[in-house]
Amino acid sequence: MKTLYLMRHAKSSWKDITLDDFDRPLNKRGQRDAPFMGELLNKRGIKPDIIYSSPANRTKTTAQIIAKKVGYTKPIKFENKIYESNLISLKNIIYGINNKHNIVFLFGHNPCLNIFVEDFCPFYENIPTCGIVMLEFSCESWDEISMENCNFALFEYPKKYQ
Repeated sequence: MKTLYLMRHAKSSWKDITLDDFDRPLNKRGQRDAPFMGELLNKRGIKPDIIYSSPANRTKTTAQIIAKKVGYTKPIKFENKIYESNLISLKNIIYGINNKHNIVFLFGHNPCLNIFVEDFCPFYENIPTCGIVMLEFSCESWDEISMENCNFALFEYPKKYQ
């Protein structure tokens, strides 16, 4: 069994319009929501074997906050291809994950996260900022994941709790 947690970055700030999109930080809501979602995962005993993240500031920060909350102490793998990725590049990253890792967190951006989830299972919701989608795959290898062996297992987001 392979389990993939797809996580959208927390809410980012548009306050400084001179910043490049890549460099935007979290805003106050994002700084509140990321630790909350990390605690939610921690209370459920969810801990990844490995974390992949876009290196964009808002995504990197979200990944670091949630990693800390779930007690993940290994290095986070920052993948440039996750930032402004498309379905094929995101699939290629996931297909290439070492099979010793069964539980993977991947922090990224929309619309690609939505497109990825919709490619594997019927999912008609938008993944909001700091939203988490859990997909379980009945297979032994990341390059075997498919719509046929996918189970949509979880959809969490901060506004469900506010």
